[in-house]
Amino acid sequence: MEAREHILVVDDDPDICDLIREYLSGEGYRISTVNDGEAMRGLLERDPVALVILDLVLPGEDGLALARVLREHWDVGIIFLTGRGEIVDRIIGLEMGADDYLAKPFNLRELLARVRSVLRRVGQAGGAAGSGDHGGDGPVKARFAGWKLDLAARELLSPSGEQVRLTTGEFDLLVAFVRNANRVLSRDRLMVLARHREAGPLDRTIDVQVGRLRRKLEPDPDNPVLIKTVRGTGYIFTPTVEPV
Repeated sequence: MEAREHILVVDDDPDICDLIREYLSGEGYRISTVNDGEAMRGLLERDPVALVILDLVLPGEDGLALARVLREHWDVGIIFLTGRGEIVDRIIGLEMGADDYLAKPFNLRELLARVRSVLRRVGQAGGAAGSGDHGGDGPVKARFAGWKLDLAARELLSPSGEQVRLTTGEFDLLVAFVRNANRVLSRDRLMVLARHREAGPLDRTIDVQVGRLRRKLEPDPDNPVLIKTVRGTGYIFTPTVEPV
């Protein structure tokens, strides 16, 4: 089987590294493993990576600090692995820009599903990207409230013309809003539209991503006018959206 996307596993547990490498290699992915942040940087500087599977608890720099480094310097998908049970750790991970998370111990088939989903959304999964997530549901370019969104280039320009960097999750959530402007969308519906999976009973993923998106779009994130909360239901994207 020809190797496809390159995935980097950052975990200080060699058994976890070996388990993921063996399983995902069997699914056709090229897998590299490292045990800390220094090794992660070294590999990324030598060899492009599509996705990083990142343990939250590491010696030295922890996963949260490394996620910040990844978002600042590399355009990759990020899936957090965490052995911690507290949901706050997962929320913080999403706040730091992770695309998804999986709690240890995890099911390998679920890990594979998350990997495929994130790779699709970052535009790395071969021919699936571009024709599955956003194609055929509306214009490829759109504008709203002075902002310009280019779905093909995955680019957002502010009213002043500056490019605004979005994580994969933020971009896909914005696309879901733009494609469904002036409709009330529940959190469950947004999870399906933006992340291609159903929400768990305690899943705060959408709320976290909405908060991040508001900080980048809204003049006053504490008093949002573009993405409004519909109490007890979900959210509504209020601007008029026009094709470009």
